Amino acid sequence: MSGARRKARRRAVEVLYEAEVRGVPVPAVIERRRAQTEPPINEFTEQLAAAVDERRRRIDELLNEYAIGWTLERMPVVDRNILRMGAYELLWADDIPDGVAIAEAVAVAKELSTDESPTFVNGLLSRLMENKAKLTL
Repeated sequence: MSGARRKARRRAVEVLYEAEVRGVPVPAVIERRRAQTEPPINEFTEQLAAAVDERRRRIDELLNEYAIGWTLERMPVVDRNILRMGAYELLWADDIPDGVAIAEAVAVAKELSTDESPTFVNGLLSRLMENKAKLTL
């Protein structure tokens, strides 16, 4: 997977994070970022952030259901948004292999979050992958 794609994923997580922390809609954050030239926002970032936002209610239900010992509210905001992105790519992005969706989310967690986060992200997304066939999407 290219470094450009990983950077775009990281930026998508930043968009989701900013929207949640500031309490503004994801499209408004995308629009504001589009108006800034640094750092540039690319089409993949925009599409990914918007797609995660569209399915957020269902993604959050699944994360709540499959997180062992954690509620969505107790998760660090950055981890919650990395998990949302990973779950979206795992369950709805047909062009992304399951292993790549998980590996990319884990890589973003390594870059943006705590030392424990990559293991947590990997475990939760792996549980979703194991149950993918029976999840009603």
